[in-house]
Amino acid sequence: MPEDEEIKSLKELINKQLKNCDSLNYKKLKAAGIDSPDNVTRELFTSRVPFTTKSEIVTDHTNNNPFGSNLVKDQNQYPKFSKTSGTTSEPIFWVDSIDDWNHMLEAWSIVFSNAGLNPKADKLFFAFSFGPFLGFWTAYEAASKMQFMTIPGGGLNSNGRLKLLNDTSATVLLSTPTYALRLGKLLTDNHKVHVKKIIVAGEAGGSIPEVKQKISRLWGNVEVIDHHGMTEVGPVTYQDPKRSSYLNMLPGFHLAEVIDIESEQEVNFGETGELVLTTLKRSDNALLRYKTGDIVEKGNITINGIDTLTFRNGILGRNDDMHIIRGVNIFPSSIDAIIQKYDVIEEYRVLLFTLNSMKEIELKIELSDSSLEAEIIKSLSNDFNSTLSLRIPINVVPEGTYEKYEFKATRWIKK
Repeated sequence: MPEDEEIKSLKELINKQLKNCDSLNYKKLKAAGIDSPDNVTRELFTSRVPFTTKSEIVTDHTNNNPFGSNLVKDQNQYPKFSKTSGTTSEPIFWVDSIDDWNHMLEAWSIVFSNAGLNPKADKLFFAFSFGPFLGFWTAYEAASKMQFMTIPGGGLNSNGRLKLLNDTSATVLLSTPTYALRLGKLLTDNHKVHVKKIIVAGEAGGSIPEVKQKISRLWGNVEVIDHHGMTEVGPVTYQDPKRSSYLNMLPGFHLAEVIDIESEQEVNFGETGELVLTTLKRSDNALLRYKTGDIVEKGNITINGIDTLTFRNGILGRNDDMHIIRGVNIFPSSIDAIIQKYDVIEEYRVLLFTLNSMKEIELKIELSDSSLEAEIIKSLSNDFNSTLSLRIPINVVPEGTYEKYEFKATRWIKK
């Protein structure tokens, strides 16, 4: 949004937070010497207000059970409940007012519009369990509000979902990247699917070119569209319709910064850092300068005359997922990008352990064709060595050893 609109939204947010004297946000604003929104600038806000971390939120929710101290309204005015997946920390309960919820539906309408969807032509199939996770609930309600036919795929196994896709002639699939891959591998000539586009969210896989390409190929070379958000901050980005490898910030929903991981200072355009967000439109349960952990390359694009942050190759990884193995910085996405080149690999796990006071990893894989074991191990080893400059031990386990995920995948295991 134009800077004057951003500052106006920021001042309204601060004014609301200063009325809640027992909140975590109030304490952060007071620590920054902000008693009023009147003279606040972006520079003053980002230079003085302390960051908010996930561990702080966990502690705040524990001390102010169950929904934390940042609610600015009575608890009965927050009818929408969700829960984080807990893949990187303790799960967190989150509640939303109707106003905040409707803003998130508005954000999803932007995602759908930029994906080129048409309520008169497209039927949207939601292949998730309809558990307490925010992302696809807001997508589902936004689609319904926009008068798309919305087809829920909860309560079905994978074959049941594929049958329902057939029977309804759904044209758009929404799922995590992991599950889009799993469903795609089950497709046969008996499945007469009409899917033309797949919108993925919930994992970094949608930003990995090799993963997107594999999903597309499995589904008949359809368009795969990425989106990213978090329970704590809501929808954040949409895929640029003209540059499929870029994610653009949704306009007006957040005050966004990209900071250097070490110095915590704003990076320049073209540099990589951690995305920090202040929730301007989700103000009834807000976060100030929240360190998302998402690693992005900071870029800039002008859209409708407005300067907009954009991220080449989307989410590059997560700060809390990075591991230093023999001096090499490794993100799970780096391993996944290599593994997804091999159709014969059904599932895998990365075992993380310490040997002689150093972090090490070992890869265990399931193969659909055991006769290719020696060939695949040799080829994978060469790929890891050439791409990551690492020799990684690889072992094959019997097919069916590992769980096949329907939501977010957890493949890195500490021994």
